[in-house]
Formats: sequence, structure tokens, C-alpha cells
Amino acid sequence: MSVTTDYKPIIGFTCGDINGIGIELIIKVLSDNRVLDICTPVVFANNKAINFYRKTLPELNLNLVPIKDSTKINPKQINLYNCWEEDVQITPGEMNDTGGKYAVLSLTVATEALKAGKIDGLVTAPIHKKNIQSSNFNHTGHTPFLKKSFGVNDVVMLMVADNMKIGLLTEHLPVKEVAAVIKKETILSKLQLINQSLKRDFGVVKPKIAVLGLNPHAGDEGLIGKEEIEIIKPAIKEAKQKEIFCFGPYSADAFFARGQYEKFDAVLSLYHDQGLIPFKSLSLGEGINFTAGLKAVRTSPDHGTAFDIAGKGIADETSTRQALFSCIDIIHNRIEFDTQRKNPLKKMSSVVVANAVDEKILED
Repeated sequence: MSVTTDYKPIIGFTCGDINGIGIELIIKVLSDNRVLDICTPVVFANNKAINFYRKTLPELNLNLVPIKDSTKINPKQINLYNCWEEDVQITPGEMNDTGGKYAVLSLTVATEALKAGKIDGLVTAPIHKKNIQSSNFNHTGHTPFLKKSFGVNDVVMLMVADNMKIGLLTEHLPVKEVAAVIKKETILSKLQLINQSLKRDFGVVKPKIAVLGLNPHAGDEGLIGKEEIEIIKPAIKEAKQKEIFCFGPYSADAFFARGQYEKFDAVLSLYHDQGLIPFKSLSLGEGINFTAGLKAVRTSPDHGTAFDIAGKGIADETSTRQALFSCIDIIHNRIEFDTQRKNPLKKMSSVVVANAVDEKILED
């Protein structure tokens, strides 16, 4: 048995907005006892909050062991780390300060556990970007919060599915501000992180990365914008000099319509909707969000709080389940990658195979 399958990681779950669908999704995913065969779950929430939503799902059987000390994690049970003790009013479907407050509390406690190595990976349930804002939390979402928490210079919001991976150059930024922040250095940083993540987190020996253009038709040789000529192409050229196998810029509409994304291991999109619309349209509901560039592993479902269906017991847990599986897989892949680095002969043979595949793709 390989080193990756021998290890059963400890995976944390944040509860997300307590008035959204996050806790319901966690209950649905963890009610399958087979989860304990592949990981040790730790839910960062509150017993009363879990019980509130468990009553809306009477057909599911979920047993949790409350703990207050991370050293007491039970590998044979689903663990519940109580982040708060006070009674909290839960109002499914309502966006209010209470939902945001306890979403942040769960996230903060879980992130500290992740940083300290008390858990191996983290699956974050959906939060709402408006009601989480406070004097103590002024981030537009999980990704910038985690970037600051881990003290890294850059991260990539990488959307992952079996048939594609799309990284974002800019995340939750107004469209009118996108062009101003597109710099050669920023593109290079994202490409480097994506390239390294594909190798270490997803087992791709020689990644192939596509870069999308900013303007319609990728600028039409400067007729519809100069960013492709002045910024994006020079960034791609320099990235290749750094041994990053990347191509573009591609016109986004034709790129996805013609299925060109299938020839690449990842795509760098320049703004949110340019990448998320095709991703959510083509990933068939099984996509997840992964933060590339952190020393620890964090994933999440690729959807929001869904207040309109909260508390009704009808939320689809597919993406959350996939986020759990991906979190575990990435942890295993990192172990395997770090182990292989000690065996250069094995790595060399893999590169030879990858180069042959690259030549075939370019010929096609």
C-alpha cells in the first residue's frame, strides 16, 4: 500500500453562515459512516446549532462527540469542536449579523487549528460576504482571509473539477477596477502558484496552462485594447523563461465554446465571471474551490449560502462531498510529491512520459 493511502488525515469543517445551508450540507455528508474510513472529521460549530438542523433531517443518523480540546480528537468518531457555548437564535434563510458573527468565529477557530497543525485540512462551508464584515473581519471572502492568516504574499482561488481547473487573477473585484490591477508581475505570480500547485497538489508532472485575454477577441491585435500586447503576452513570455509551460492569451468565448480547455491542465482567468461562468456551466455541479499557495489544504463547495432554501432539507451536498474528497486527495498528493522528490530517477521517467504527451498535443 502506498504512503498516501496509509494515512487518514484529520479534516476540519467550518459551519459557514448558521442561517444558510452549510450545517445541513455537513450533516448530509458526514452521516455516511464510510467517511470515517478515509478521514477523521472535526466540525467547528456548536452542539445546539447542529441539533437544530439535524431535526430537519430526521431520516439521517449522525452521531458527534463534543470536544473542547483538539488533543481529544477521536479518530473513530465525528468530532464536534464547540466554538461557542451561548444560546444563539437561528433563523434559516435570514441574512443577519448573527449569521455572520458565528460564521467568522467558526472560521477563525478552525484556521488557528489548521495553522497549528492540529488538523490536516479544512473544508469551509459558505459564508455571505456582506454580513461577515466587521472591525475584526474586513475581507471579501475566505481566500483573502486565509492569505492574511498564513502570512503569504499571494494565493490563487483555484476552481477545480474533473474536467477543468480555473484559477482567478482577480477575485471579488468590481469589473471597472479589473484592468487597473492587471500587471505582468501579478500574472507571473499566479502562473507560478498554479504551476507548482498542479505538480504538488494534483500530481501533474509538466503542467500546461492557458491564459485568457482581457478584452473581446483577446484585443484583436490591439484594436480592442492594448493589455494583451503590453502586459499579458510579455508575462507569458517571461513565464516560459521560468520553465512554466503556458500559452495564450486566448479569446475567452471561443476558448470554452470550442472545448480548448480540455487540452490544458489549468486556465488562468483574469476576472471572476470570465472564469466562474464557464466553470459552473461545464463542471456539472461537482466543482470545488481550492486555495492554492497555502502551506495547508483548504477547499470549499463552489456555491453560496442559498438562503432561499435554507432549513428546508433540500440542499444538494454534492459539491461539499467533493470538497471533502478533494481535500483528502490533495493531502495525499502532497505526501506523495514530497516523497518522490527524494527519488530523482522516478521523477525523470515521469518527465519523459509527460514530454511525449506534450508533443502529441502540440501536433494535434
